Amino acid sequence: MTDQPVLLDVHNLVKHFPIKGGFLRREVARVRAVDDVSFAVHRGETLGLVGESGCGKSTTGRTILRLLEPTSGQVWFDGKEVFKLPSRDLKQLRRDMQIIFQDPFSSLDPRITVGESVAEGLVIHGIGQARERAERVGQVLSKVGLHPSHMQRFPHEFSGGQRQRIGIARALVLEPRLIVCDEPVSALDVSVQSQVLNLLRNLQQEFGLTYIFIAHNLSVVEHISNRIAVMYLGKMIELATRDDLFRQPMHPYTRALISAIPLPDPTIKRERIILKGDVPSPINPPSGCRFHPRCWMARDICKEQEPVFEQKAPNHWSACHFAEEVST
Repeated sequence: MTDQPVLLDVHNLVKHFPIKGGFLRREVARVRAVDDVSFAVHRGETLGLVGESGCGKSTTGRTILRLLEPTSGQVWFDGKEVFKLPSRDLKQLRRDMQIIFQDPFSSLDPRITVGESVAEGLVIHGIGQARERAERVGQVLSKVGLHPSHMQRFPHEFSGGQRQRIGIARALVLEPRLIVCDEPVSALDVSVQSQVLNLLRNLQQEFGLTYIFIAHNLSVVEHISNRIAVMYLGKMIELATRDDLFRQPMHPYTRALISAIPLPDPTIKRERIILKGDVPSPINPPSGCRFHPRCWMARDICKEQEPVFEQKAPNHWSACHFAEEVST
């Protein structure tokens, strides 16, 4: 997939949230949610973004779309610098960049029908007349496995899996090129997860979509992604093709995550790596490598010097002083 042109290019993305205190409500600290993240997404591929809760992966996705304003950094989408676009041009760009939210219950307005919810983007962008919009919504609902008659129903009349299909239809109706899937299956039953994942893959093939697929479940990411990026405490620590990442991880944290994936065959044994301690606070991250307090391979240099996120092998990047040792 890397032979395709780059659609999205992220350079040194930073998003900090100020913490204010005292009588004058001055800034006393910052939550370093995303701290100097860079990557590219090629046209037509699925980039999986994985990590523990609180690592900054959802914040990364929302900042790329400017649902959150960045602290610093650059994002280029198809040659346009997203963070410098004026409001009018940004509104036009939003037709090409959509998001599927994690919670299928709170992401839909309970007071309006499904048809109105899916058609909302068409109305905002002034696309078509009322009858044309209704036809378009019916077509998109059919694409995601629902019946056009469901347009007249309200969100509370649907199951969680059906609501997520509605969320997918809402993102799809504007015919975008990039969709940020923000943990779209984490709130669903396991049997429904596979249905939604297969739906997303089919829609990608049919419409030529590009995905950033955010999840904390590596087995789900493995199923749908072409390449996988691993985040830890606001930093990107590894990026590789799906096969390379699982066959030869080059960061201790990635190796620990892979060791936690359950195996379907009980006769196969895998060495389980138990990480010590808790994830440090993003308000005051550790010096040097942010993973060193929990890393069994940590040495003095890890505490003192932050590793550079650099290419260690063809199409394989890692931020570890001892990446070659991890992979052996």
